[in-house]
Amino acid sequence: MKSALSLLFAALFAAVSVAPALATETKPKAPPDLKKGEAVSTAVCAACHSADGSRGSPANPILQGQHPEYLAKQLAEFKSGARDNVIMKGFASALSDDDMRNVAGFYAGKQAKPGFARNKELVALGERIYRGGIADKQVPACAGCHSPNGAGIPSHFPRLGGQHAEYTKAQLNAFRREVRTNSTPMLVIASRLSDREIDALADYVAGLR
Repeated sequence: MKSALSLLFAALFAAVSVAPALATETKPKAPPDLKKGEAVSTAVCAACHSADGSRGSPANPILQGQHPEYLAKQLAEFKSGARDNVIMKGFASALSDDDMRNVAGFYAGKQAKPGFARNKELVALGERIYRGGIADKQVPACAGCHSPNGAGIPSHFPRLGGQHAEYTKAQLNAFRREVRTNSTPMLVIASRLSDREIDALADYVAGLR
């Protein structure tokens, strides 16, 4: 009996000891510090992405209005090597998790500026693929994950609306060539797209708003 009580008290003591640790682990994270995020942007990111992540070089993504969860995830994957980019790995490796959350929150809080489609011959094809997919290639509609207006779904799927066509094209090609491998669905989808279809999608996405 004494042994059983001892075991019971030991179990209760262990449960009480673990409870505060569990409470700490499930405590919601503090909101990002946007001032610190701006400082990271100025010191680390602005040369390539501009001071507020706006429409800089078409070779680099527009970060304004992008989902903070998605941005932080990409930075973490550049740092870990899950997303391969020598330049971004160097920058991301210098950032802590808090730095990533802060700078992601800073860019997410900016109003994304509209872009424009430029190729009238391709934009109709791009719209058909984006909204309806390509049934005979088993390519789903992009709108299913990235939403009809390109706003995306926070944390899972990025905002595409208004993105540089050149950047979108480069990423689709990177997925198709398996140079970028941090999204299994996109590896499959991009592998089924032709050059013309990628050009059409990239141009159409640039004008979404």
